[in-house]
Amino acid sequence: MLDVKMIERGLKKTGKSKGGMAAAMGVRPGAVSEIFSGIRLIKASEVEPIMEYLRLNWVPVMGRVGAGAIIEPEYEQVPPEGLGEIELPFPVYEETIAFEVMGDSMLPKHENGDIIVVYKDQRHPISSFYGEEAVVRLKTGERYLKTIEKGKSPTVVNLVSFNAKAINGVKPEWIGEIFVTLPRGQINRMRAKAAKRAKKGGR
Repeated sequence: MLDVKMIERGLKKTGKSKGGMAAAMGVRPGAVSEIFSGIRLIKASEVEPIMEYLRLNWVPVMGRVGAGAIIEPEYEQVPPEGLGEIELPFPVYEETIAFEVMGDSMLPKHENGDIIVVYKDQRHPISSFYGEEAVVRLKTGERYLKTIEKGKSPTVVNLVSFNAKAINGVKPEWIGEIFVTLPRGQINRMRAKAAKRAKKGGR
């Protein structure tokens, strides 16, 4: 369910107004102020209009992540703003970014073309990720989708795949904790739905 904190973040991020949000909800402007003051609750029927108006369910796809394929950012042709955005079927409560999976070393769990949504900031120490799948960016720049295992020292890890040789003794610069994984088929259906909605709205 939406809360005021999420709405405030959406208004700030998009630069949109409370008045515009009220119009999207189909309510009087004062109703939004009542929500912010705690006098009024958000109705179930108002969640989707708010989510769409403030784009609370859109996540930027910031590049590709290797699951077998090696992703070297200096050679990756991705603009600073990313490859576009992906629409999720639910609102996102914290800052998240997404990556498109390339390679098949994490089959059958992750396929080429899947989208991995991760938290933008690393919120926990390396040791808390042992035994867990995550997106890892190394100090040398490469990005991988791997299972993180304990290395020979606290600053290094081993990156393990289902179908490829482990990458041992590497230093992670950043670990992206997985928020949600979207299968390639679901992504294609969601994009088709968004395109259909955009086409309908343009008429």
